[in-house]
Parts: sequence; structure tokens; C-alpha cells
Amino acid sequence: METQKQTEMGTGIRWAIPAVKRRRARPLYRYWHLYLLILPGLLYFLVYRYLPMFGLAMAFQDFSPFLGFFDSPWVGLKHFKTMFEDEEALRVIWNTLEISLLQILFAFPLPIILALMINELRNAVYKRLIQSMVYLPHFLSWVVVVGIFVVFLKSDGIVNQLLQALGFGQIPFLTSPEWFKPLIVFQVIWKESGWGTIIILAALAGVNPQLYEAAVIDGANRWQQMWHITLPAIRSTIVILLILRLGSVMDTGFEQIFLMLNPFTMEVGNVLDTYVYFKGIQQGDISFATAVGLFKGAVGLILVVIANRLAKRFGEGGIY
Repeated sequence: METQKQTEMGTGIRWAIPAVKRRRARPLYRYWHLYLLILPGLLYFLVYRYLPMFGLAMAFQDFSPFLGFFDSPWVGLKHFKTMFEDEEALRVIWNTLEISLLQILFAFPLPIILALMINELRNAVYKRLIQSMVYLPHFLSWVVVVGIFVVFLKSDGIVNQLLQALGFGQIPFLTSPEWFKPLIVFQVIWKESGWGTIIILAALAGVNPQLYEAAVIDGANRWQQMWHITLPAIRSTIVILLILRLGSVMDTGFEQIFLMLNPFTMEVGNVLDTYVYFKGIQQGDISFATAVGLFKGAVGLILVVIANRLAKRFGEGGIY
């Protein structure tokens, strides 16, 4: 009798497993067109993000294009040791960290402030006009942005002509090491602050309007409403954006820095992205450049993990 029950139970399980699989696969067939839309994005990450990871092996080799991956000699951590002993590499790391910290300190809060200001506008037409105007710089390439700044800030540009007309002397904005980092941060602010308001404005749209109505009844003014209702409502969004920003703290952007560099600003403006280009492409030291790139990615990963844990410890939702 027990044997018969066990046999029936085993048969039921064998029939149940395919049924479970069919139920799980049913959404795939039902929404296949949606998954098809995801396919280009998946292919992008697969081809340009995951497959190149096999090339990280070059960081532990004296890679030669003539020998290939399998025949190039392995050297272990030689390139990482060289990186931390090289004064130029250490200076480049410091330049990268300094520019990134300046961007986090000045460029990160501005989209939040700008979004709060736009959110306070009550005229819908004027609000959409302002949004469109602040979005536009994002769609300009860095070549165009840097070109605009060069035209305005060169020795005979509009800014220096205005300074001379006011009785001041010329300022070498483009060749002065002291002006390089402020210009980089200002360019990022001008180009990306408007685009950064999109996520914040989306979070603001989810705030319950009844909270504001109750605050008005209690006598709260606009500043108090923003401080006690708006900011707490978007705090988790700000934390997530900050965590993601810390993940790219070693990534200051190649194109902008490369276009702004010149022999006068090389010492203060050369960052990891341009350093990898000079070492790997111009000088042909592919293994060392790969080691620098791997170090940059590892630092970003560690910072994301630490920031995510700190966010959860203080009661905020992290990115995972």
C-alpha cells in the first residue's frame, strides 16, 4: 500500500515539474515582443561590457599583439606594482580623485536644487519652456562645448575683451593650471545639470499632493513644505544617485579632459582616462594601461559596495 502511494506521489511530482516549467515559461511567450525590445540593450552590454572582460588578462601579462593572449608571458602583479611606484601614475590618480570630488561637491547637488526650483513653478507653459532650455546643453557633444569655451575664453575672446574694457588684465583661462579644474567642473555643471533634473522631477511627481494641502492647513510656508515634505520624499532617490555617482568616481570622462588638455595644464589635468590613452595607444604599453583600467574599475566597485551598505545602515534603500 505504501509502495503504491510512493509510486503515485512520484508520478505526481514528475507531472507537476513540467507544469511548473510551463507556467514559468508562459510569460516569455505571452510578452515575447517586450523581451524583443530588450534584446538590443542586452546585446550592447554583452558585446561592449562583458566580452571585453576577457581582455583583463592582459593586466597580468607582458602582452604582445604578435604573441597573442595565450603566448604572451605572465608577470603577475608587476604592472600594479609599477603603477604605485610611478610618481606620474600617483599624480594622475590624485588629479582624477580631485576632479571627481569637486564634481560631486558642486555638480551633484545642482540638479537637485534646479529640479526643486522648477517644481515650484506654477505656470505650466513657462515650466516646460525652462525644462526644454536646461535640457538642451546635454545634447551638445563635448567637442562643441569645449569649442564654445575656447572661443569665449581665449586671449582675444569675449571674456578677456570685457575684462580689458573694465580695466582688468587678461587672464590665461585655457593655459593656466589654476583655472583648469574650475573650468572642467563648470563645463559639467553647464552641460549636465539640466539633464540631471529628469530623475529628480520624476521623483517629485510621485509626492502625494495631500501632504502639501495638509501642510498649508497647518500654516506651513513654501520653504517649510519643501524642507519637511519634498526633500524627505526624494531622499531615497538622492541616495541612489549618489551611490551610482560614487561608482564612477575614478571616471572623469575622456573626451572633455582630452580636449581641454595642453602642455601647460598636463600636470594638473592628466587623469586616468587620458593616462590610459597615452600609455596604451600612443606608447603601446597595453598591459600597463589595462592594469590601470582594472584598478579604476575595482575602486569604483568597492566604493559602490561601501556606499550601499552605509545607505542601508542609515535606513535608506540601496541599489541592491
